[in-house]
Amino acid sequence: MTPKFDDRVPVLITGGSLVGLSTSLFLGRLGVRHLLVEKHPGTSHHPRGRGNNVRTMELYRTAGVEGAIREAASVLAGNHGILQAESLTGDNQRWLFREIDPGGGLARHSPSSWCLCSQNDLEPVLLKEARRLGGDIRFGVELESFEQDAEGVTATVRGRESGQVRTVRADYLVAADGPRSPVRERLGIGQTGAGELFHNVSVTFVAKRLADVVGDRHFIACYLTNPDADGALLPVDNEEKWVFHLPWHPEHGEPLEAFTDERCAAHIRTAVGVPDLEVEITGKAPWHAAERVAERYSRGRVFLAGDSAHEMSPTGAFGSNTGIQDGHNLAWKLAAVLGGWAGPGLLDSYGAERRPVAVATSARASARSAEHSHPGYDAVPSTGPQSGVLTVALGYRYPAGAVVGVDPGRPVVPEGPPPGRGPGAGRGAQGAGESAGRAGAGRAAGPDGRVPDGGGPPRLWTGEPGTRAPHLWVRRDGRRMSTLDLYECSPVLLTGGPGADWYAAAGRAAERLGVPLDRYRMGPGPDADLVTEAGTDWAEAHGAAPDGAVLVRPDGFVAWRAKEAAPDPEEEFTRVLKQVLSLA
Repeated sequence: MTPKFDDRVPVLITGGSLVGLSTSLFLGRLGVRHLLVEKHPGTSHHPRGRGNNVRTMELYRTAGVEGAIREAASVLAGNHGILQAESLTGDNQRWLFREIDPGGGLARHSPSSWCLCSQNDLEPVLLKEARRLGGDIRFGVELESFEQDAEGVTATVRGRESGQVRTVRADYLVAADGPRSPVRERLGIGQTGAGELFHNVSVTFVAKRLADVVGDRHFIACYLTNPDADGALLPVDNEEKWVFHLPWHPEHGEPLEAFTDERCAAHIRTAVGVPDLEVEITGKAPWHAAERVAERYSRGRVFLAGDSAHEMSPTGAFGSNTGIQDGHNLAWKLAAVLGGWAGPGLLDSYGAERRPVAVATSARASARSAEHSHPGYDAVPSTGPQSGVLTVALGYRYPAGAVVGVDPGRPVVPEGPPPGRGPGAGRGAQGAGESAGRAGAGRAAGPDGRVPDGGGPPRLWTGEPGTRAPHLWVRRDGRRMSTLDLYECSPVLLTGGPGADWYAAAGRAAERLGVPLDRYRMGPGPDADLVTEAGTDWAEAHGAAPDGAVLVRPDGFVAWRAKEAAPDPEEEFTRVLKQVLSLA
């Protein structure tokens, strides 16, 4: 007898925070039917996780929600820089950096930019759009158990208020269920890394007179260094709502209950230097900074994403961004396999690609916390070369996976700052405003508060397989767009006029294999599908000759590159598609 299930969906997601909702959005854009269950009754109410780096904003741009996110974040749109001060009323103050993107150099490399949008403002935008695209999203519903077999996953979910139990049959399960992931535990997947780093208590409060003390110093965050009351102050509305991160030491036996409203308010008054400041505590949320990465990202038909796969220090805003990009990487692969134009082996590339990035990024986040002397963290900063925030955000590469022709000798994240220093590239800068530290020194800002800018992009942004494809402005049917706007639903082949053989051969190969392939001829002339702007050489930007070709995956990463013509382009491209998409 065929078993009966209450719900049948291709994909079940457990966890409806930033990563789960983003994964739902990305799957919805690709037409993949799915169900998301989240045990909490609604989206986050706490203003945390505000830093959205440029790569994440590129993905949201392609998904059609960048504008709505920036509108939701408009109250902080004029906030820039990280201030370090002994108090807000004393003379011992300095800007660790004054601008996120000094000189506007990032515009050379991306159509997007960093965005300060707190989790409580971002999640409703994602939820609205994910539901509009057909996502079945249920709050107050918890995953109780699951079993998997060769054909799919059978899960039991329960309504937390109603107690109603339903069975769900899905082809795949995505676990975005947080750092204490029950799914990861159920799968028996261990973790590597340094473990616990430090602990803070995030306190939301109202202080109507604090805006007068802050004045026109509209910072992303201010790191207050009073030895009797250190911590990080972050604005919520630049008027009366604020967040303060207090150091917490449970490792010394300090209980969370010790953080009474009275203690928190007194700490804030001392830290900002206003003894009679009226402070109304409105919420408290403990958090734990850790460096842990799951030993593997999947088992069978179950996949880990976000904090269930990796924990990172918040310094640099790396954790949530890495998780959102996990969801984006996995979404197109699930869509391809479920759509029948890729083999199941493509899903194995998810962990092969994303885990090395998480290992490198989590280590960089920990190092950055040490550099900034994050409140509660006393690790000694490294004296060796370290990657800048922009390099970590845009310059990482996949050393293996759904790529052909990668250089195994290249690091996942290059060491040292990129030749073109972008937002938060100097020590002390926070990529879009996550918690920073109290004593971050590093590369000094100039007299105007700007971190000096140094020139062109890192080498990894020039079309190498396994790296994010370069951004170029082009015109398509008279409309100006970024090449990054092309990458979402299917693989894309880029060629020029001299690459006509590649263009024709790729079309034949894709049709024979049943792979949806978009093809574009690039160049300055009227025969081009994508007309490049004056002074732009698409082939040079992608590291190819004019008669070469570049295959870009739906997630905007270069899958393969032919630097020049080939004797038998159809045979070559057939081989490449089969390898990238795990086709027999």
